[in-house]
Amino acid sequence: MKRNKKERQRLLKITIDENPFITDEELADQFEVSIQTIRLDRLELSIPELRERIKHVASKQLEDEVRSLPIEEVIGEIIDIELEHSAISIFDVREEHVFKRNQIARGHHLFAQANSLAVALINDELALTADAAVKFLRQVKVNERVIAKAKVTEIELSGRTTVEVNSYVGQEIVFAGMFKMFRSNYDKKDEEHHENSH
Repeated sequence: MKRNKKERQRLLKITIDENPFITDEELADQFEVSIQTIRLDRLELSIPELRERIKHVASKQLEDEVRSLPIEEVIGEIIDIELEHSAISIFDVREEHVFKRNQIARGHHLFAQANSLAVALINDELALTADAAVKFLRQVKVNERVIAKAKVTEIELSGRTTVEVNSYVGQEIVFAGMFKMFRSNYDKKDEEHHENSH
């Protein structure tokens, strides 16, 4: 159903407000118009492009919160984080991340996205991966977007923390990992915080 421009732009704004991480391509499909039309609509509505929207959502809060590594060392872009609990990052697979002959992403990029997200979750200036069990469940191709979701599943008395990370393209899981994280300083306050946050 073709909508007039005013109605399309009204719905476009609502759609982006509800899901700031939707791509221009996905919007073009949803509204049955060209990507160029979506870009013009965004310009007229002063809605920034996806990358800027992500940065805005993540913004200063992340830089203040993540202690275990500089935010620029996280592979992918963190879009949501609650320390010691859960986090989400997105990673857009580009030409430089894939094997030239088949356009399939190199596995170490998916691992690095998941592993760096697990590290970022730990509220400690020294958080290191002690052990990892990972599965690559399907090949990821160039231009696909990988959304990694991490959650803390266990904190041992020693402070060693287990983080489960599942990575998705759309609704399909493409990578699963369990990371055991070592930390330098752990006390009961952290554990109480973790218990209370469930």
